[in-house]
Amino acid sequence: MSERPRFHLAMPVHDLAPARAFYGELLGCAEGRSSDTWVDFDLYGHQFVAHLDPAHRPSSLSNPVDGDDVPVPHFGVLLNPAEWRALAERLTAAGTAFVIEPHTRFAGLVGEQSTMFLLDPSGNALEFKSFADDAQVFAR
Repeated sequence: MSERPRFHLAMPVHDLAPARAFYGELLGCAEGRSSDTWVDFDLYGHQFVAHLDPAHRPSSLSNPVDGDDVPVPHFGVLLNPAEWRALAERLTAAGTAFVIEPHTRFAGLVGEQSTMFLLDPSGNALEFKSFADDAQVFAR
């Protein structure tokens, strides 16, 4: 096991083939074990599992955060600034339809961060963000 604990997150998806394309090809997550109803992905060292649920309906709830309507619920990863920029460039070049375009929020304030939101093919919301100063992740 790694030095730091890793999370395990299982989320519903409508169809495994588009999930494999999104998580495996677009996001670059290595695929692990799988069956006819689920697939494990290595999401930046964390175990993300796409579970087949053809009836899944994503939430349409959002909350305002620094001028953006942030989808609730959502999940994602905190990346270092170079990884975040590389992912933002790759997703933009791929023509990704962002829910919230890559940008910086809370500029000049405690918790300043680069962020972007997108939906997977089943409508699950993902956020990828980066703090210029990692000590600000839990700052008040």
